[in-house]
Amino acid sequence: MSGEQAGRHFTVAVFVVWEGNVLLHFHRKLSMWLPPGGHIEQGELPDDAAVREVLEETGLEVELVGERREDVSDPVQLHRPAGVQLENIGPGHQHIDLIYFAKPKGPTGIEKDFDEDKLGWYGPEDWDGMAVNAEVKGWCERALSALQRPP
Repeated sequence: MSGEQAGRHFTVAVFVVWEGNVLLHFHRKLSMWLPPGGHIEQGELPDDAAVREVLEETGLEVELVGERREDVSDPVQLHRPAGVQLENIGPGHQHIDLIYFAKPKGPTGIEKDFDEDKLGWYGPEDWDGMAVNAEVKGWCERALSALQRPP
């Protein structure tokens, strides 16, 4: 991946909410708590990348939540990201990060294969003790607020 490090890349970050908690994992390489996410692959739709990254990193199937026109099927309607941000990763390397909110589609238990990176469901009472940074904490708060509204 060293040849891909330079330049700008589109990425996704997915804040999955369930029962007042957000799905986070401790990223060993970056030494920080993050939501599931990663690079959008060549030719892949952002919605598909978001769902794929959560499944690959956590084993959980999710449904994206947020604005998307339901009254039109052609052209295909994608979910509007909750946010878009430009993140400096290193010299000459940036991520255009599409932020999504999601909810689980099925079981919410974490399989043992995925727990080595301290993966789990964490609520606001946990974040300070975990040293979740302000940017991630802010998105967690927004996701909880957006997904816990009464119907």
